[in-house]
Amino acid sequence: MNKKPKILKQTEVARTRIFCVEELELEFSNGEQRIYERLKAGGSGAVLVVPINENNELLMIREYSAGIDDYELALPKGLIEKGEPVLDAANRELKEEVGFGANHLTALKTITLAPGYLSHKMDIVLAQDLFPEKLEGDEPEPIEVVPFNFNQMDELIAREDFTEARSIAALYLAREYLSKRVN
Repeated sequence: MNKKPKILKQTEVARTRIFCVEELELEFSNGEQRIYERLKAGGSGAVLVVPINENNELLMIREYSAGIDDYELALPKGLIEKGEPVLDAANRELKEEVGFGANHLTALKTITLAPGYLSHKMDIVLAQDLFPEKLEGDEPEPIEVVPFNFNQMDELIAREDFTEARSIAALYLAREYLSKRVN
């Protein structure tokens, strides 16, 4: 097993209201030294929710994505508030973005997005046994909720307006988990 490199120096290079860019001077166990940069996301992490209702429908959202300057289908997601448990954050985001809460929440996996340069982690949560409950969110416009039959997941993944890798990974994790529960 490799020994983690020693951090010789850690310098904040830039900061925005959401992100911090750090420069790391590292020394590896073989004596090699390198400078790495990483983008540190603020906050306590994030959650992404896979909500499935009693009709076996995924409750997707369509919202504006500034990174690609277009509207995309995705799963509900958001930041975890300081001190908030992961499952509580998932239920809150579900209520804010989809207008439903869940009686049954299952943590599936914590994923990273680009661990070579991004510190951000996201918890994937399966939400079942849904009930109507709407909380006020922080979105700039109403979010469209789009039901999609979970059994047609392959068709969903093939759509041009469903490209977010986190949502795609979450669907595969949910399908794997649910298939094991059925068998």
